[in-house]
Amino acid sequence: MPKSTGYAKVNGLEMYYERHGVEDGTKRPLVLLHGGGLTVGLTFAAVLPALAGSRPVVAPELQGHGHTADIDREISVPLLASDVVALLDELGIPRADFLGFSLGGLTALEVAARHPERVGRLVLAATQYSQDGYHEEVRTLDHTSPRLPSQDDFQEMADAYAATAPHPERFQVLLAKCTGAAHAPLPWTADDLRALSSPTLLVIGDTDFVRVEHAAEMRRLIPDARLAVLPATTHMNLMRRTALLLPLLDEFLD
Repeated sequence: MPKSTGYAKVNGLEMYYERHGVEDGTKRPLVLLHGGGLTVGLTFAAVLPALAGSRPVVAPELQGHGHTADIDREISVPLLASDVVALLDELGIPRADFLGFSLGGLTALEVAARHPERVGRLVLAATQYSQDGYHEEVRTLDHTSPRLPSQDDFQEMADAYAATAPHPERFQVLLAKCTGAAHAPLPWTADDLRALSSPTLLVIGDTDFVRVEHAAEMRRLIPDARLAVLPATTHMNLMRRTALLLPLLDEFLD
């Protein structure tokens, strides 16, 4: 359970956020950014207790996700990143570490590229920097592929949305907006990655949306980057592989 929850007025949104963990001033806050169509709980429930055990954690829900109602605006990576920076301003957090998964990873990468002074350490989970980083069956939405979410995964997403959203009937609208955001041209070049100043940990599953070769290219481009490929791991269970993931996160963030 979060230590506290709240809503912040940012860029026309009533943005929901949770605060967890120990706030004693000794560690930078860790910002958790969930995946598209997901919620804080659905993305991070497996790792959040351990991550919050020794550091402050801020976990917002992005536009149209979970408790944060949608507004008459497209969902795009630059807009989501702008919302997150505005939330940090509202909370008085000048600099934080980031852990972003999937759409949340794209958002974290945009914050690091455009606002490097706001980012300490950066964890990008299941995150690409260009659309050719996805496997072909992900780009074409071949739902027979084991890389894509299963019907059970979609049901879990729908249930989490119904339990939290101000307008539960808008789940399909959210999915359509997220699909558009995930498949839109991404705003970075190789030079943007070369210019990143935050130590970066890249994490993907071996059966993820993102190609291993693309993640390896990102590791080469980002000056201070590490790459972990988790075995027997799909996109949807990446953040649940606690036995493999938590030691990596603890070592990197600490």
